[in-house]
Amino acid sequence: MPQRHSKNNNDLAFFTYDEKRKLGYGTQKERLGRDSIKPFDACCLCLKPVISPLSCQKGHIFCKECILECLLSQKKDIQRKLAAHAAQQKQEKEEVEEKIQLQKARELDEFDQQNHGALPHYNDKNYIHDKNGFHGANSVKVTSYEEEALKTMKAFWLPSATPDAPVKVEAPYTCTTCPEGNEKLKLKSLFPIHFTEDSSGSRNNSKGLNRTCICPSCKVTLTNTMSLVALNTCGHIFCKKCAEKFMAVDKVCLVCNKPCKEKNLVGLEKGGTGFAGHDENLEATAFKHLGSGSGLGLVRPAAKT
Repeated sequence: MPQRHSKNNNDLAFFTYDEKRKLGYGTQKERLGRDSIKPFDACCLCLKPVISPLSCQKGHIFCKECILECLLSQKKDIQRKLAAHAAQQKQEKEEVEEKIQLQKARELDEFDQQNHGALPHYNDKNYIHDKNGFHGANSVKVTSYEEEALKTMKAFWLPSATPDAPVKVEAPYTCTTCPEGNEKLKLKSLFPIHFTEDSSGSRNNSKGLNRTCICPSCKVTLTNTMSLVALNTCGHIFCKKCAEKFMAVDKVCLVCNKPCKEKNLVGLEKGGTGFAGHDENLEATAFKHLGSGSGLGLVRPAAKT
């Protein structure tokens, strides 16, 4: 059976739906693979296997060096913004005081003119217009016609005549935030965590680059498909099943026997896998249009043979 004529007809003055679809017009969706997902034991900042790992109360894992450097840079940025905000407030206060002094000087000048009568009385609107003009037979104009024209000229394309837009500096947020969850984060709220590595002969890796971590209770290999729980009292990591089955009942850590409560269980955030969602959006979208800037409008897909 021959194919449809609309898919083979490529001599039209407009693009058909099939041609737009082949050129990538519209919203393109693609599911992320396994290589695009962060492993459960990787740092949220450097995306490398964690070294001296620290975790926040929301379960985000960081390298100690990475999170300390991040918090230090945030504090420096906050101090810089606070200094800029204070300088702006000082400048605004000085401008208000200057306006008050000019208003008082103008009122005194008007009062002196009314009492002596040497010069005609003028209000604030005429003062700006006539302060450089003629006030009598013996007065001389101060500014030239060129300078006066440059002041009143509305040539926005000239750099000298372009007005400066005031930049408003808002008061910054003075607390450091988590770079992954954007919640309030302090250094004392971080706690160290400890992964239990598999010590079997074939899986042991001295360099730690491809280490295999297991649950210290059930000895199951930890992967992104499992929900992990850490104790913020001692830092040991277990799978969620063992944590709910033993620690939530016995109220002690299964490794060091340190007392713990249910509120001490912190669920670790994971990146998910390329096969299941795991409460993560693993679909990337991108929109493309057939415009002059995309380059797609100059290309027509080849007809099927």
